Amino acid sequence: MDAAALTGTEIDALLAAAEAAVAAAAAVIRPLFRNVPPAELKSDHSPVTIADRAAERAMRDVLATRFPDHAILGEEYGETNAGARLRWVLDPIDGTRAFITGRPLFGTLVGLLDNGRPLLGMIDQPVTGERWTGITGRRTVFRGGFGGTIGCRRCATVGEAELGCTSPLMFGPADTRRWQRLAEAAARASFGGDCYGYGLLALGHIDIIAEADLKLWDWAALVPVIEGAGGRMTDWHGATLHEGGDGRALAVGDPALLKPVVDLLGG
Repeated sequence: MDAAALTGTEIDALLAAAEAAVAAAAAVIRPLFRNVPPAELKSDHSPVTIADRAAERAMRDVLATRFPDHAILGEEYGETNAGARLRWVLDPIDGTRAFITGRPLFGTLVGLLDNGRPLLGMIDQPVTGERWTGITGRRTVFRGGFGGTIGCRRCATVGEAELGCTSPLMFGPADTRRWQRLAEAAARASFGGDCYGYGLLALGHIDIIAEADLKLWDWAALVPVIEGAGGRMTDWHGATLHEGGDGRALAVGDPALLKPVVDLLGG
């Protein structure tokens, strides 16, 4: 199944469910922004808050009610209906470190996979009111009160590119060397942003994002958004992202940048 194979009614129903899910998450998150109790540490030492957990439960309730036969995979509560063809992938707060430190550089991610392939993706920033919605084969749609127009910008060379990454701490020693080689070739490099950075790439403000240690819920929603804005999203070898991969993800606004960036990363 792809977007072209869906009827208008089916597309409307999927979009409405995704929108309702992020609205339910936002209703939980907004009152807790800059007012959240101390975070706990999960087994992988990443932080989690009551906002993460309550927001995911709210999204799950919406989606399970509307599509009881669909699978749902979330960062906090695992998977239900495993093996279903259509699978929702949720990250209630992508950027928990930003959230607990009072920075609005985080977002709620809702992705929908068809047999493992990204079909629909949504990045929602519940505090700023910005939202990016992508459907495979269609133009990404953006709404927000701070300006911005969907469309990755053209960038002729890596030397002219703005490079982004959430944190250097996501890299081991070998990946640090590879990323640094890319950073030295780029015009500038900056850190911070989590999924918000990918939204900025889709608006033409960032040209390259190269990251590691990403899980399925970190990237599933991003692929339709980036590619619907004219960019490409792959692994560090330039291959299609897939569940069970090595966690390294690369997004470029100008598809012409893909090969030189892969070469610099040692792909």
